[in-house]
Amino acid sequence: MFMGFMKMGISFMSAFFFIIFLSTWLKIGPLLFVLPLIWFYSFFDCINKRYMPDEEFQKLEDKYLFSIDNFTKFDKDMFKKRRLVIGILVILLGIYLIWNNVSNMLYGYIDSKIYNIINNLAQIAPQIIIGVIIIIVGIKLIAGKKREDKMND
Repeated sequence: MFMGFMKMGISFMSAFFFIIFLSTWLKIGPLLFVLPLIWFYSFFDCINKRYMPDEEFQKLEDKYLFSIDNFTKFDKDMFKKRRLVIGILVILLGIYLIWNNVSNMLYGYIDSKIYNIINNLAQIAPQIIIGVIIIIVGIKLIAGKKREDKMND
């Protein structure tokens, strides 16, 4: 933002505070280790832009780092291909939100052992889901790199 790139600055700040929100809400403290990466990336990106030749700097466009357009350009049929998975995730998120809101009311009506088991599962479910998503993204990144290496050979 210091150099006039407001959209990019807002993107970095949004990513920074979203990670804080997500790690607090899901109680995943190690997720906060991503924050220095965001800060250092933005810091060195600013330094690189500062020392660019003037003609290159003038050509730079102020864009959001994370926009819906970038994700749809990546795979226009992403939502069509993964409709079932997205639907299941939305249903599970709805069940999770309902449970968090009505669980206290059900305490007297459900056996305490069953209630405790369900409540404990509901507490750790978001962490498990985020962990699975991180593993899937890692596998896709590794598989993509292997495919890229095979194409270059």
